[in-house]
Amino acid sequence: MQTKLSPIIAGTMNWGIWDKKLNTSEMEHLIQLCIENQITTFDHADIYGDYTTEADFGKAFAQSKIDRKNFQLISKCGIQHLNGRNNKIKHYDYSKDYIIWSVENSLKNLQTDYLDVLLLHRPSPLMVADEIAEAIEKLKKEGKIIDFGLSNFTAWQTELIRQKTEISYNQIQFSATHYEAMLDGSFDYMQLHNIRPMSWNPLGTVFREDIEQTRRLKKLLAELVKKYHFGSDTILLAWILKHPAKVIPVAGTVNVARIQALMKATELPLEQEDWFAIWTESMGNKVP
Repeated sequence: MQTKLSPIIAGTMNWGIWDKKLNTSEMEHLIQLCIENQITTFDHADIYGDYTTEADFGKAFAQSKIDRKNFQLISKCGIQHLNGRNNKIKHYDYSKDYIIWSVENSLKNLQTDYLDVLLLHRPSPLMVADEIAEAIEKLKKEGKIIDFGLSNFTAWQTELIRQKTEISYNQIQFSATHYEAMLDGSFDYMQLHNIRPMSWNPLGTVFREDIEQTRRLKKLLAELVKKYHFGSDTILLAWILKHPAKVIPVAGTVNVARIQALMKATELPLEQEDWFAIWTESMGNKVP
């Protein structure tokens, strides 16, 4: 049975020095705000903030005095970054010893005894499934991780690992502008094997790029905002949530109003034809 996560996950990648540079009190307030709005799961990776954001979050968590049982922590490992470590080149490391060390380091930084979910950040051509499985089974046995999953893995890469140890999640790119996962077999595979997808960058490029695709989508979204009385970002999240693979969006916003509105997406009864209209406008042509 998979760990129960919130329907929308708070992504912490931009909380630290990579972007918003939140101090301990600001980060504590943001954690509290998310939990108050039923967003109880926080997505980390060891490399965020050049290996500093987990520790910043850990200080804020310790200061908050929040009961650890009231929220869930996800973290990722495997990417050996140049900044923050003495690496000559960016690479991946999924050796048994490194996975175990990385988890223990994340636990120390986050000031917690366990991760609810550990994800391997990106696939490596040199990963050995048996060695990964040994590390995961050891970490689970010791109670240092509850669930295990992957991030940015294809169906075949997932199957390679799944043959050796249970996979519960796969965090991939999925949005109205990046919808390939529902066409290339990724979501079909995950549904077959009871793997929950998480989607990073769930709003896609709708508000980041001014191209024909996003202009078409914005025009349609303006009509849907009037129809449903929800914001465009809420409608885009509802589009993701309607997929039967039960995708969990990872939202990286630190805007108070947007955080307060995120969970409204779970209440939006997006009609089937409107769901297809969004996909149609993104593709720029009718469905096959």
